[in-house]
Amino acid sequence: MRDIEKITSRDNRRLANARKIRDGKEPTRIFVEGRRLAEEALRSKLEFEECFVVEGFRGDDLIEAFSVRTDRIAELPERIFQTIADTNQPQGIVVIAKRPETSSVEIESRLPSGGLPIVVFLKEVNNPSNLGAILRTAEAADVAGVILSEKSADVFSPKALRAAMGASFRLPIWENVRFTEVLEWANRRNLITTASDISDGETHIKTDWTLPRLLIFGSEAHGLDETNLASVSEKIRIPMANEVESLNLAVSAGIILFEAKRQNS
Repeated sequence: MRDIEKITSRDNRRLANARKIRDGKEPTRIFVEGRRLAEEALRSKLEFEECFVVEGFRGDDLIEAFSVRTDRIAELPERIFQTIADTNQPQGIVVIAKRPETSSVEIESRLPSGGLPIVVFLKEVNNPSNLGAILRTAEAADVAGVILSEKSADVFSPKALRAAMGASFRLPIWENVRFTEVLEWANRRNLITTASDISDGETHIKTDWTLPRLLIFGSEAHGLDETNLASVSEKIRIPMANEVESLNLAVSAGIILFEAKRQNS
């Protein structure tokens, strides 16, 4: 293992840069915090730049693994480590990595691969925890990929990364796509554009999920507007009892995707 540098000042330039990345002020880097997420990151193709651990961190094997992929590892006193952590109870490790590139290419390559023939499109999903939970569910259901519209939450923000539990590092993602652009893309690839709506359309159970589809969800607060809904091929709904009007977005995605997975089993 390489020698580990010791940093004892909160004003250290490297720590100031880590806080900038944590706060989303450096768009080309991502902030990975916590033992479990660090382990998931190691199993990915991320390019690591820095690793910070708290004094007395119990994880020599983990540090050794990171030392193979970056020579910038530093140890911090607990009070200093707290200044870069994004959580109230940090687990003693933070990793800085280059932001992964996202595009339609890998999604396209996975569509005929035998997984679930579904691509999820999220329009202006603003809650990073919801976004991360949907990514985790989408990976579990084995979708071909996830597309995010403009004005969506940052899929690689610390909060979204924690909620996704590593799915963000493995699942094909395409970011900042206009609604009209993704519909054109789906039509070229013979995906049935299918929007989730709270009040209209066939139920998700009666929908044929063996057909390739682009499954569209709107924002938590506003859903999809009338123009969006009018431009898709099909609308679906989840039947609900007791006059419940809507479900949490991540819950809705889970219900629909696992019905799709059941039909494709």
